Amino acid sequence: MTRLPLIDCVNLSRSYGRGGSRSRWFRRGNTETPTVTALSNIDLQIERGEIVGCAGPSGSGKSTLLHLLAGLDMPTTGTVSFDGTDLSSLSDRARTRHRLDHVGIVFQHFHLLESLSARANVALPLVELGRPKSERRERATELLEAMGLGDRVTHRPTQLSGGEQQRVAIARALVTEPDLVIADEPTGELDTQTGKRVLSRFREVATELDAAVVIASHDEPTLAIADRLVRMRDGRIEDIEILSEDDGPQDDRPAKKSAQLNQGR
Repeated sequence: MTRLPLIDCVNLSRSYGRGGSRSRWFRRGNTETPTVTALSNIDLQIERGEIVGCAGPSGSGKSTLLHLLAGLDMPTTGTVSFDGTDLSSLSDRARTRHRLDHVGIVFQHFHLLESLSARANVALPLVELGRPKSERRERATELLEAMGLGDRVTHRPTQLSGGEQQRVAIARALVTEPDLVIADEPTGELDTQTGKRVLSRFREVATELDAAVVIASHDEPTLAIADRLVRMRDGRIEDIEILSEDDGPQDDRPAKKSAQLNQGR
């Protein structure tokens, strides 16, 4: 039996009016003003075990796409299906539980709780899942050590550098062993060597957990780890590059095979 893609986006569009309206037009007084279209007619499938990069200039729709894939936002038209389930068919409460059970998110702004230690921040999703304290402590410590933060487990965010905070946020996203990892600029605060270490961890997650990893970044060396690279512009996919097979990021990647898409044109 053919396995379903983990993520299946069909004719996906997202428009915004003032105040967050999803309608094509919003009315103010006696005038109508068109909304801004952030995404238009996106068709994309993402398989388990692969890393997909997402590139494009600011305003191209990368972050909007990531929010839709994670179930943080709903499309205006079209569908995002996760393992065969249309996320739009779920209640808000069910989508929240879905994210907790299946999705790890690395936000561009780290959203760490300043009152908690690095270890407690990482363990938060496990608290929500009702895991035993001993398991939470062990798992969070293990991930922080893997991120090179073994000597920072009791430090609070205000005692950590920007790069250290980013690694704590990445560890938190991975602590539940999610089926899908969404990472928005995950190496933005990291030096080159630490960035490679984090990207190698993403590859391990894809390989060992059979998870899908989606990375949005402006940094081409970061995106070089991807199996496929989705290039976006003006809310559309303009190109998908099939990257040469590799186990990790390199400075000198072989030539890429490019597959042009004419989606929504």
